Amino acid sequence: MHIGLVGLGRMGNNMRTRLRAAGIEVTGYDPNPEVTDVADLEALAAAIPAPRVVWVMVPSGPITTGVITDLAGVLSEDDLVIDGGNSKFTEDAKHAALLAEHGIHYADCGVSGGIWGAQNGYGLMAGGDKADIERAMPVFDALRPEGPRAEGFVHAGAVGAGHYAKMVHNGIEYALMQAWAEGYELLDAKDELIHDVTGVFKAWQRGTVVRGWLLELLVKALEEDPEFTDIEGYVEDSGEGRWTVEEALNNAVPVPTISASIFARFVSRQKDSPAMKAVAALRKQFGGHAVRKA
Repeated sequence: MHIGLVGLGRMGNNMRTRLRAAGIEVTGYDPNPEVTDVADLEALAAAIPAPRVVWVMVPSGPITTGVITDLAGVLSEDDLVIDGGNSKFTEDAKHAALLAEHGIHYADCGVSGGIWGAQNGYGLMAGGDKADIERAMPVFDALRPEGPRAEGFVHAGAVGAGHYAKMVHNGIEYALMQAWAEGYELLDAKDELIHDVTGVFKAWQRGTVVRGWLLELLVKALEEDPEFTDIEGYVEDSGEGRWTVEEALNNAVPVPTISASIFARFVSRQKDSPAMKAVAALRKQFGGHAVRKA
């Protein structure tokens, strides 16, 4: 199978590496001449045999819309475009309609795994027509973790379902990180009693009900900087958490934990705190997100 990949930032480049390792031929395009395989989108389309599959991995918003609009002008009928970025689910219907005018198919895919995905595989949540998802299954199988297909991949529903599932996933992620961060601050505050905060978290990694990947990453971050002295407690939010709270309001679903974690990030921008340093450190560990130096 031969696919096109638009967007070769850190995650896109990691995905290209994983796909090629699985035997899938990938032609990538990026405005950065140091990483691109072709000069432009027209050359990308020319390099891939029809019917084409093109995966878009660029920042959400106007950039994604611009890329999809440009692809509509260079692709052909029966080609398939997959948006694997963090687009808001409400944009998917618009993108699908835009491409449908040219007879081009569309699917969306929420992708989780951050900078570790190249090594461990990505969690994938796809939305779209069943035939389109089946057509792209070799790509999904190459990107997800090894093992039964049900582990790490789901065809969540119609167009938009993949990004909706990823949105909720990220809302939960916000809340989990906040809980770990608050636990860290409470342990760290009792220094006359707790002499090894990192050791406490290490002890929780096996046999406890709170064990998991985020705990492993928090331990890794603490081993690198036990007091987070080199990190400012300022934490950005990329949008999905806000969208989750908006959907909760629209559907009258109570999400007090998730909404509180969003507001905690706003607090981080007003006052430096140990908990927010922990959240910033976790985001750096799993996603390679930039941190502000103290």
